[in-house]
Amino acid sequence: MSLTVVVPGAVITGRLAPEAMWRERVAEVLRDSERLGHFAEPFTAPAERAAPPTHLHFHVAKILQGSYGIPDTGGMYRVALADVSAWTVGAIGYSDE
Repeated sequence: MSLTVVVPGAVITGRLAPEAMWRERVAEVLRDSERLGHFAEPFTAPAERAAPPTHLHFHVAKILQGSYGIPDTGGMYRVALADVSAWTVGAIGYSDE
């Protein structure tokens, strides 16, 4: 599902991901880095499920900046629900035409 949210200082648009998938992907990217590999371990620990969700996890998401989104290829973002001041279902895209 695509979602666009407004948080302090940013508008983020992209696809929501299950937390477990998001953690797995972040750990994979970190493990592939020579300098950052040791940071992967915290992302491989299972997430606790006793409490209600507190964050949205975005995959292939962009921070909207002016007339384009960054990064161009999309990124992984985690947004606290408490920081969301507005939202809409669907991703926002741009066209030069």
